[in-house]
Amino acid sequence: MSNETLPCTVKSESTLSSNAYDGIVLVSSSPPSSDRHEEPLRSSLKRAAKLDNSFESDGGVLEVPLPAGRLIYAPTGPVNRDYDDVRNFGDAAKKGIQRALKAGVVAPLLVVTSHPQYPQAELVTLLGALEALYVPLQLREDVPSKKRKVEVLGVWCSDDAVLERIIPLALALESGRFVARDIGGGDPERMTPIKVEEYVRKLFGNSNIEMEVISDQFLLERDYPLYSAVNRAASVIERHKGRIIYLTYGAAAPVDKTLFLVGKGVTYDTGGADIKAGGVMAGMSRDKCGAAAVAGFMQVLNKLKPKGIKVVGALSMVRNSVGENSYVADEVITARSKARVRVGNTDAEGRMIMADVLCKMKELASDAVNPQLMTIATLTGHAALTVGPGYSIIMDNGPAKAVKNAQNIQESGEHLGDMFEISTLRREDYKFHKGQSEGDDIHQCNNLPSSRTPRGHQGPGAFLVLASGLDKHGIDSTKPIPYSHLDIAASGGDLPAEPTGAPILGLASHFILGRAG
Repeated sequence: MSNETLPCTVKSESTLSSNAYDGIVLVSSSPPSSDRHEEPLRSSLKRAAKLDNSFESDGGVLEVPLPAGRLIYAPTGPVNRDYDDVRNFGDAAKKGIQRALKAGVVAPLLVVTSHPQYPQAELVTLLGALEALYVPLQLREDVPSKKRKVEVLGVWCSDDAVLERIIPLALALESGRFVARDIGGGDPERMTPIKVEEYVRKLFGNSNIEMEVISDQFLLERDYPLYSAVNRAASVIERHKGRIIYLTYGAAAPVDKTLFLVGKGVTYDTGGADIKAGGVMAGMSRDKCGAAAVAGFMQVLNKLKPKGIKVVGALSMVRNSVGENSYVADEVITARSKARVRVGNTDAEGRMIMADVLCKMKELASDAVNPQLMTIATLTGHAALTVGPGYSIIMDNGPAKAVKNAQNIQESGEHLGDMFEISTLRREDYKFHKGQSEGDDIHQCNNLPSSRTPRGHQGPGAFLVLASGLDKHGIDSTKPIPYSHLDIAASGGDLPAEPTGAPILGLASHFILGRAG
C-alpha cells in the first residue's frame, strides 16, 4: 500500500532479536511480574518493577538484552470488565510510541498482545501506534525533513496468523483516518473548498471511486438553495467559493446495501452575520471534520473493496464567511424539498449546507437497494457537553430505529474503540422547528447557542428530517427510508490535538469489514 496516505511503512517481524530496530514497544494488559511475557522481556520487566513502584501503572524505558537495546513498557492497566473497553490498548500504544520517540527511538518494534475479552485488541493496538506517528499535512509539505517520525514500524506477535490478519486491515483503516486528518486538520487556507477538491481528486484519481463536483454558481443556487445562502458571502472570493463533492463506490452486482453519507464541510465558521464573539471563533477550521470523515470512509472502501455494497458520499464544502453579501437572520429560503425555511441564526450553518444535499440523497435512495442515509457533522456544542470528549452521538429516524441502526453501529464501533452514544429524536424536537410565522414551514433555529438550548443536539437532527423532506418517508409512509444523524462535535478532535478520524472506524466495522474480499 502506498505510503502517501500512511505515516510509515509497516513490516511484520518474525523475531524480537532483529537488529533492524532500536526500541521495542510492548503494549500489554499483563503486569510486569506476569509470566505471560516473552523472554528476555520478562526478566527485564520483573527487575524494573522491583526498582520502581509506579512502573506497573505508568510504564517506562528500560534496558533489554536484545539488539534493539531498550524496551518501552506501555501498560494498559488492569482492564475492568464493568467499564473499561478496548480503547485501553489503543491509548497505551499511542502513549508507548510517543514515549519511544521522546527517548530517541527512530525504528520501533511494536509488540501486540491479545486479550480474551477483546478480539480486536491487537488491531486496535496497531491503530493506536499509527495514530501516534501521524504528521500533519502542512508540516509534511512545509518542512520535508519532518515528513515522517519514523520510516518503518515493525510489528511482532506470538501468533504470525494475527499479523497476517491485522496489518492489511490496519493499513486500510489508517489510510482512511489519515485522509480525514489531512482534510479536517488543514488550516482555513490550506483546505479551502477548492483545495479540498484538489486533494480528493488527486487521492481518487485512477481509482474505483467516481467523483462529481458541483461548483457552478447557477446550479448551486438552483438545486441547493439552503447551501447557497451560506455560500453567498464566500462566493465573491474566488479561492473561497463552495463545492459539493460527490464520491461514489459501486460494488459489482449483486448489491444488497446502499449507503448515502453527507458530511458537513465548513472550512471556516465565522458565524456569518451572527458572528462568533468572545474568542470562540478559534478552532473553527475543524468544522469540516464531518466531510473529512466521509472522504476517509471512501478511502477505506477504495482500499478494501468490499462486496455487495454501494456507497455515495457527499462533501458539502463551504466557508461561512461574514461580509456585505452574507445571508442574515429573518430570510425565508425555499429549500430543494420546497419547504420554506426561515433563518433564525446564521451560525446554524451546518444544518443548512447538509439539508439540500440530504434531500438529493433521499431522491437517489427512492430507487436504491436497501438504502441507509446518514449525516455526519461537528454540529453542536450541546453534543460535547452531553457526552464528553471522544464520543459520537447517533440518532435514528423511525425507519432506522425499527431496525436498531444506532444500536448496531454502537456495538460495531466498540469492537474497534470508536465509541457512540445514542440519542432519540422526540416530538419536542420536531415541534421546535415548526414554522412560527404564516408562510413559514420550518424555523431554522433559535438565537441561543446549542449548549444553552434544551435538547440542543437533537433538534438539528429533526430539522434535517423536515428540511430534506424525509418526514414524508417515516415508518408509517408508503416508502420508509432509514436515516441517522451523527453529531461528532465531541469526537472529531479539537485544536491543538489532531483530528481523530471519528467515526470512520465504527462505520467501517459495521458496513465494510464483513464484506472485504
